[in-house]
Amino acid sequence: MGRGKRGLLAAAVTVVCAVTVLAVPGTAFASVPAGPAEPSAAPSASATPAPTPAPAPVPDAELEKVRAQLDGLYHDAAVATDAYNAAEEKTRKQSVQLARLEKRTAAARTKLAELKNQAGAAARAQYRDSGLPPMAHFLLSDNPERFADGAGTLLNGARATQKLIAETDQVERQLKRDTDDAAARWTKLEQDRKDKADAQKTVQERIKEAEKLESRLEKKEKERLAELERQAARKAQAAWLDTGVLKKKADAAIGSASSSATATSAGAKAVAFATAQLGKPYVWGAEGPDSFDCSGLTSQAWADAGTPIPRTSQEQWRQLPHVDVTEMRPGDLVIYFADATHVGMYLGDGKIIHAPRPGRTVTITGAGTMPILGVVRPDA
Repeated sequence: MGRGKRGLLAAAVTVVCAVTVLAVPGTAFASVPAGPAEPSAAPSASATPAPTPAPAPVPDAELEKVRAQLDGLYHDAAVATDAYNAAEEKTRKQSVQLARLEKRTAAARTKLAELKNQAGAAARAQYRDSGLPPMAHFLLSDNPERFADGAGTLLNGARATQKLIAETDQVERQLKRDTDDAAARWTKLEQDRKDKADAQKTVQERIKEAEKLESRLEKKEKERLAELERQAARKAQAAWLDTGVLKKKADAAIGSASSSATATSAGAKAVAFATAQLGKPYVWGAEGPDSFDCSGLTSQAWADAGTPIPRTSQEQWRQLPHVDVTEMRPGDLVIYFADATHVGMYLGDGKIIHAPRPGRTVTITGAGTMPILGVVRPDA
């Protein structure tokens, strides 16, 4: 075989061997450096996207912090609600007073115009008598009978003039007082309206912050948060009952001539009104009939019982007679927190009915689930 033919044969054998090796499945080429990967033209139809990892559950300790934040925000909203209600009540009273003053000033102006007309009539009569005052006519008379008649007429005229002057002066002074009072009340009314608007803004901001905070929680976390709230309420109620307050209350009732645990007829009526509102939503500033805030519920219940009481929980605490917690009876009002920003109505057996906060409805709960400031009695 010639040299050229042997070279071609060797080359052919080499190619065949190479093809054979490449065709063997599972053959590794560790010593061969890999080149840059070619981009895939399209993902495989059978490829499954990686599942998104579920967010880690929020620990109970973190939820407790959230609960504390919510309590703070809703408490701030309650403070602002009381300020709003107080400003609303002041605005209402100022408006009533202004309406009364407007009627009085209108009557005074009418009266003043009448008095001035009388004074003008007297002046015109004097002018018709040649400008001489009655005293001059009296002194110039040469008729004894006319002189005597004139003396009586002059005396009556002097008295009438004095009365006219005094009455005019009195009406003018009263009119000035009422006008000044009305101006001051208008100024106060405008301030009350501003206070009301500021309080309304604060309420809305705090509630919005609370709702935003709650909206970040998953459904299960909200359920756990609600359970934490219930646990805290049960714990507080148990601690309150452990003080023996109900036993002391029962002992006090036994030692009393008339049991303090028994509601009066007015108290029973107030309780009946309040319990009829169970399930209605809390709305700040509301006094019924479809929704209530805490003091709106208690004030309307006692108004229905025929005993008007202050509109806000702070004024209820300030103005109504205080009773010891061991002497409370159904219908009494339990005031909560150091700043008296919440109120519920005592039902007996250690329970109250109240309108808790935004997002809740009128409900019955333990009287000791919140820090008690004291108890007041509308029909003491």
